Amino acid sequence: MHNKLLIALQSGVGAPDIADIEISKFGNFLKGSNIPLAELDDLIQPEKDKFIQSRFDIYSKNGHNYGIDFHVGATVMYYNKEIMDQAGVKIDDIKTWQDYAEAGKKVLAATGKPMTTVEVIDNWTFWPMIAQQGSDMFDQNGQVTLDNETNIKTLKFLHEMVHGSKIAVPAPGGNHHKEEYYGFMNKGGAASVLMPMWYMGRFLEYMPDLKGKIVIRPMPSWEPGGKRSAGMGGTGTVVTKQSKQLELARQFLGYAKLSKEGNIRVWKTMGFDPIRWDVWDAPEIKEKNKYTDYFGDGIFDILLEIKDEIQPVNISEKTPQAIDLIRKDVLFKPLKENSMTPEDALKKAADELRK
Repeated sequence: MHNKLLIALQSGVGAPDIADIEISKFGNFLKGSNIPLAELDDLIQPEKDKFIQSRFDIYSKNGHNYGIDFHVGATVMYYNKEIMDQAGVKIDDIKTWQDYAEAGKKVLAATGKPMTTVEVIDNWTFWPMIAQQGSDMFDQNGQVTLDNETNIKTLKFLHEMVHGSKIAVPAPGGNHHKEEYYGFMNKGGAASVLMPMWYMGRFLEYMPDLKGKIVIRPMPSWEPGGKRSAGMGGTGTVVTKQSKQLELARQFLGYAKLSKEGNIRVWKTMGFDPIRWDVWDAPEIKEKNKYTDYFGDGIFDILLEIKDEIQPVNISEKTPQAIDLIRKDVLFKPLKENSMTPEDALKKAADELRK
């Protein structure tokens, strides 16, 4: 779909009025000076302070915004309370990643089950763990930082959990969106999983047997007082310049994705954390629904607690290439094959990006 859209925009023929572009592909649409997407700045500006700003930054270039997201994508930890209770571990005592690793040893010893699963062909484990520390694959100027010390330390930490203490296992199927993984977790395969808030829907759809067993908490921090979340994933809805009703399309997009009504509907219909934080404590948000039935009340209390800790990511024109390298080599070789050190895997990929 992204390829077809890009061809339509490059050829000047056949693009829709409105389209969705996934975050890892968005950089392909911002290359050069003649961007084929309509600017949305004037729609966002009037109530900009009501939104999680980083959700606009990822779809911007040279100070202009070109996409509006569905959600914040705040990364959280999903704990299986049943397994944690069996191991005698109090979830709320886990504050840091070191606490998490120590709890994992207790879980493994008591239940024989891993504390968590890590993605080896996708980026939803590694990326939030570096982003919460203010790191990324690129800096704000687009310079490659994939092989910096923070990222090396983080991948070494994951490597130690998988191959050292063995409190983590590669996700069955390679990532957290495979049938093998859903079946594994649905049977209580691991005690927790790190994923963004939008993953709630996957639990409901593919892991029904965990209803009432999963509790949501902030990410562990790397040091006391450190950041406990990162905005992950996303789909930027855009208006293409080919639209024959460009202004109407822009106004519709503004209402659908920026209004209070639109943001409340995003939660009720899709189970996503809306980009307008001022609706997080709205009465409609607190109404019981299939998500509160599954996870319990207080979902948005967690979000309000970490609202100012949701670290942004830096999107570059080379982000699509970087994501491909992470999915293909950077994680798989150290974490699955154990055929390359974390440092070497990151440096090799970074060198490729610098070419």
